[in-house]
Amino acid sequence: MISLTRLNGERFAVNPDMIQRADATPDTIITLIDGTKLLIAESIDRLSGIVLAHRASVAAMAIEIAEQTGDDSLATVTGLHDRPHLHATPEVD
Repeated sequence: MISLTRLNGERFAVNPDMIQRADATPDTIITLIDGTKLLIAESIDRLSGIVLAHRASVAAMAIEIAEQTGDDSLATVTGLHDRPHLHATPEVD
């Protein structure tokens, strides 16, 4: 889940995999795959950065879990088995 802000300042969380598109009109409107539209305070560029950081943290966490459990298959497939220092920390507001 990613944390976003409504125009009134209220925070909420949304699953980024459910976002179909984002439009700037000039406020940012995200459309979910079920057609729900959400008006958010973040710009499209900021939204893209939040989603990218979230996905990077998920990938890094999967690699860390694979390394901790001794399952090297994920690290081998991604080519990151030689980089145990790779970590992504999601931004927390």
